[in-house]
Amino acid sequence: METARQVAAKALLRVDRGEYSQLTLDAALKQARLSARDTAFTSALFYGTLERRLTLDHCIAKYARHPLSDTVAAILRLAFYQLIYMDSVPNHAAVDEAVNMAKTMGQRAASGMVNGILRSFLRDGCAIPPVAGGLAAKLAIEYSCGEDLTALFLNWYGEDKPRALLSHSMGRPPLYIRVNTLKTDAETLQAHLLKHDCHAVARLLDGNCIEIEGDAVHTVSHKLGFFHVQDVCSQQAALTLEAQPGERILDVCAAPGSKSFVLAQQMQNRGEILSCDIAPARLELIKQGAKRLGAGIITTRPNDGAEINDALGRFDRILCDVPCSGLGVLRRKPEIKYRGTGSLMVLPELQYKILKTSAHYLTTGGFLVYSTCTLNPDENEWVVEAFLREHPDFSPAPFDGDGWYKTFLPQPRGGDGFFISRIRRNR
Repeated sequence: METARQVAAKALLRVDRGEYSQLTLDAALKQARLSARDTAFTSALFYGTLERRLTLDHCIAKYARHPLSDTVAAILRLAFYQLIYMDSVPNHAAVDEAVNMAKTMGQRAASGMVNGILRSFLRDGCAIPPVAGGLAAKLAIEYSCGEDLTALFLNWYGEDKPRALLSHSMGRPPLYIRVNTLKTDAETLQAHLLKHDCHAVARLLDGNCIEIEGDAVHTVSHKLGFFHVQDVCSQQAALTLEAQPGERILDVCAAPGSKSFVLAQQMQNRGEILSCDIAPARLELIKQGAKRLGAGIITTRPNDGAEINDALGRFDRILCDVPCSGLGVLRRKPEIKYRGTGSLMVLPELQYKILKTSAHYLTTGGFLVYSTCTLNPDENEWVVEAFLREHPDFSPAPFDGDGWYKTFLPQPRGGDGFFISRIRRNR
């Protein structure tokens, strides 16, 4: 039977090959069948090591005299993470387990080197070596974020905000749920969840967004469809559409469906929501969620959001939450921090095309919400501003006070980074 550390190491190796962190870990834990305690330890070790990868590699580089295999690198990252960041793990346990892992994971010849590197680091007091270079280089190691990306954050937001932004993108995010008002209300749901040691920390937005502490997903309330899990800023994006009962709504890039579920509740399950996605397999997630929640007005359809399809018809309101670089959800997907920045250059063209195509379906007087979970201005306000310049039939539509768009930076006790804008078709 594999140990918790071995499960974490193998999952990290799969992420290195391009797999998504959450899906990878979920699959690994399901297969390993660890105890509840070991499952929690594996998760903390996996996400912590992935989140601090550049910092760990910076430390390892001081002590490694030869190139490391992928497996040995993963073993050392796990050990260095425990030595630096996990006070609950005795130093000798971190070292001994790393040496044993090298032997059991096909790296016996490197076990002596692993032992030597870790004991040298211990003798130096587990100190993170100084960083050469400018501010971008220092922030890159301090917050374990690619230097090119860190430089972009500095370019976009100046010198003060990036430090807070990167700091708040570390650690596990709070759990937010959305009350399914088609089946219950916030007070009743809170009482149900309290019986399972799930405590409401705060109620936000319209009162139906609840921050929860505890394992709410594995409760009868979730099984019965009394709520779904969704970040507070994602809920805000859907609420900004202000969908009304009886209307016809298009959710352009809908999977896995959480925003469609919010819209169905806004509409009191009266009207029509067409939830589309370019990947037919992902539509099954929407169907399953809608069935559990009792959102009968949701129908699904495979569709390419970048290509006009007049068979869809016209819609009173449209939610256009486009594919993006995900720079607002680094704490959920820390592997994004280590990818190149090349995709940031090509995404705005696709996003503009999806926005332009989506606006084609909007009726006169209708609202369209364009949103992303990224913090890149090129993908956000610059896309919408370019659209408005070239389409005089549309205009900004202020919401939540005065502005017509907002950028939400990640917060330690708050939502993900998000961009929300709203426009209206005038004729």
